[in-house]
Amino acid sequence: MAGTKMRFGAFIAPFHPLDENPTLALERDIELIQHMDRLGYDEAWIGEHHSAGYELIASPEVFIATVAERTRHIKLGTGVSSLPYHHPLMLADRINQLDHITRGRVMFGVGPGALPSDAFMMGIPVAKQRDMMDEALDAIVPLLRGETVTMKTDWFTLNNARLQMTPYSRPGVEITVASQVSPTGATAAGRHGVGLLSIGATSAGGFNALSTNWAICEDTAKDCGKSIDRNAWRLVGPVHIAETREKARENVRFGLEKWLYYFREVAALPLAPTDGTDPVDALIASGMAVVGTPDDAVAQIQRLQQQSGGFGAFLQMAHNWADFENTKKSYEMMARYVFPHFQEANTARDASLTWARDNRPTFMGEAMMAVGTRVAQHIEKKGTENIRPEILEAMGLGKKPDAAQ
Repeated sequence: MAGTKMRFGAFIAPFHPLDENPTLALERDIELIQHMDRLGYDEAWIGEHHSAGYELIASPEVFIATVAERTRHIKLGTGVSSLPYHHPLMLADRINQLDHITRGRVMFGVGPGALPSDAFMMGIPVAKQRDMMDEALDAIVPLLRGETVTMKTDWFTLNNARLQMTPYSRPGVEITVASQVSPTGATAAGRHGVGLLSIGATSAGGFNALSTNWAICEDTAKDCGKSIDRNAWRLVGPVHIAETREKARENVRFGLEKWLYYFREVAALPLAPTDGTDPVDALIASGMAVVGTPDDAVAQIQRLQQQSGGFGAFLQMAHNWADFENTKKSYEMMARYVFPHFQEANTARDASLTWARDNRPTFMGEAMMAVGTRVAQHIEKKGTENIRPEILEAMGLGKKPDAAQ
């Protein structure tokens, strides 16, 4: 019996530098997900951002509605909806509508909001964002499961609030909470018995926190009488692969420096070396990214499995390090050569080939016997005139006069 099938997807913030047409950049994000859908990827997660110029998608719900019409199978999630930015009833209602119009292909990822500049523009104190996320989640989880909620906080009120439509997905849309290093996301996921989305799984801090965050999630779920499933745990990391390591490194020179500039100067995450060393070397050596071959991607995912104790899905962080053609090729190589390793896709094929190889002498002997019988029957009726000499020789007959002569 086949084991649990690891899922694969992408986490699409997205990241687009300022030297290109933003309309075409958004269209390319749509095209990437269409490409993933054709390749058999399981899911794509779409971010929400409102400032800083690089992460262009303001409404993952609008984006998902568009992409759902252009794809057939892939599931589409908000990656993530920033809960402090929305009244819980309004957001839950939009997600519930998407659940219906996508026929259950929508997933709901939540978080407190990643960019302080977004919160600043809305007058939301950054220090309150995580508390606001927890309060919103307390309302949204039951709303999306068809329950009625009455609740009052210092920033929203719900009076006998309920969604008009029964959820399409039962018991409700799949929900997952973003997590990086702090226990905030893991605690919220455990408290509600929902999934965990480890966005910085390959960063030094995020990688080291994987096992402890899951332990926090499990302990919290137990205390709250909930159950959680490792299959609903998703880990995110940057990947670009090609036929060789040298080619992969050459590909990412296209856009890596622009991506690093954004994180150094705007997002303020120390992802690149400041001592003049090669940033590709630094990203690989730290374990943050894969820039190499399918075997390197396999090794990274195995490393994450060992550190975490097991998870359900690996999501590539979409980064635009390579040009679009090489980016699409990298995604294709993941589907062709990395997916099968973790999905047991070729296990039955390998067993079948091994069985056929090991029994080849028996099968070939029976096949030759069957052919020989038919040739002998033909010779008996028609003679050897139209039988090739090598066939007769193989049968030990040689070329003999026809029986009729």
